[in-house]
Amino acid sequence: MKILILRFSSIGDIVLTTPVIRAVKQQVSGALVHYCTKPAYRSIIEPNPYVDKVHYLTGSLNELVAELRAEQFDFVVDLHHNLRTSLLKAQLGVKSASFNKLNWRKWLLVQFKMNTMPRVHIVDRYLGAAAQLGVKNDGKGLDYFIPEAEEVDLTTLPAPFQRGYVAFAIGAQHATKRLPVERIIELCGLLRRPVVLLGGPEDESTGHVIELAFDKQAAISPPAAQRIPDSPYYFPKQHASSNQPTVIFNACGRFSLNQSASLVRQAQLVVSHDTGLMHIAAAFRKEIFSVWGNTVPEFGMYPYRTEFRILEVQNLPCRPCSKIGYEKCPQGHFRCMRDIKFNLDLPQTLDGR
Repeated sequence: MKILILRFSSIGDIVLTTPVIRAVKQQVSGALVHYCTKPAYRSIIEPNPYVDKVHYLTGSLNELVAELRAEQFDFVVDLHHNLRTSLLKAQLGVKSASFNKLNWRKWLLVQFKMNTMPRVHIVDRYLGAAAQLGVKNDGKGLDYFIPEAEEVDLTTLPAPFQRGYVAFAIGAQHATKRLPVERIIELCGLLRRPVVLLGGPEDESTGHVIELAFDKQAAISPPAAQRIPDSPYYFPKQHASSNQPTVIFNACGRFSLNQSASLVRQAQLVVSHDTGLMHIAAAFRKEIFSVWGNTVPEFGMYPYRTEFRILEVQNLPCRPCSKIGYEKCPQGHFRCMRDIKFNLDLPQTLDGR
């Protein structure tokens, strides 16, 4: 049986479809699993051993339809469910099923703060779209496969990071899903550990500001370390007096997605906004501090089948203001990120001793 799975974007959403890929391949007798996405996500899908062939949306939809029609699929599992995938399914003319995006329920939550969302993770809703094939949740969580050539050798990192570190994914597609830089610096200070900052080239300058802040802090004596001279950035007393100060390695823009995933896999702890690296961390069963601003875990995309703690401002009247995000706070105060209390309750050292 030849089965096509559709999900055009993005990093986190595609990682969240991996239980469907695995379940279809392992539970449907003789299944040939094809996956269709955008070329930007090639590095996520191509290493997946449960995918037999990948198709890419590189030109017009008609070109893609012609390519897919030649495959003569028996069934299409639509995990994107937008206008483009609807047109594609109509032109393929084979049996199909789509996952329910629950857009009306999300709209009620955003516009009127009426939470009618089911207490069901989006992964289980994705699996529901494949239920007609007889697949069930195998309980194995998310998958992420890193090619051996893209595994990062920790001995290539600066010396303080070779014995253990916290991975902090500082990026996110929208600004209202990211902590302001001064709050990232505050949170890094509370960690009191080596911290590897992860993100794309667009996050490199923010990472440099964070790295510079801690370089300056290290150059002054502990009693004066609560505030960096000529800087608005404050450090908690706990950090200033710690025998295990925070040190920063800005890896933003220096590594590919798979290499960043390797650094996540080898971290002792992961801090992340509501973004793709959070779901990659969940695939590796990492302990996660999950930071939420204008979006909320109730949308069903919190870390899946791993230990995590949510850092958020609950009962804020304007939250959630969007199911995705904005380039700036619509209210102007950005309290959803500025007012988060960082209650971390960390062990004394990375290995828990």
